[in-house]
Amino acid sequence: MSQHTNRLIHETSPYLLQHAHNPVDWYPWGEEAFAKAKAEDKPVFLSIGYSTCHWCHVMERESFEDTEVAQVLNAQFVSIKVDREERPDIDHIYMAVCQAMTGHGGWPLSVFLTADKKPFYAGTYFPKKHSMGMFGFLDLLKRIDEL
Repeated sequence: MSQHTNRLIHETSPYLLQHAHNPVDWYPWGEEAFAKAKAEDKPVFLSIGYSTCHWCHVMERESFEDTEVAQVLNAQFVSIKVDREERPDIDHIYMAVCQAMTGHGGWPLSVFLTADKKPFYAGTYFPKKHSMGMFGFLDLLKRIDEL
């Protein structure tokens, strides 16, 4: 078993429990996460997926299980993980945002928000490093942190 345990360990969703031992300090959707983002003046990284999503598992393996990525997320963002099957209301809102911003959608849905839940950047799967013309997640995190 992993040395890491985050707040998702107390959830009932199989998808959220799959991420309970990621080194990312995940929060479930709720006021605790947004209060922390406000108090620490940090943006929110929102990741929405579901348990049988192939690309969700790929992004977990490449980025969310990676200590280098986790260090950046934990230091510069408040990270929230949502199961779209448990919270279709949240998925619907932010999927519409992603489609409006990028012209497409899919899962995992990756959205960057202000502490008051306003999205400012959205996408789907990002590889850890720049690959096949896709912007790398680690580079993206660092660029957003510089804003």
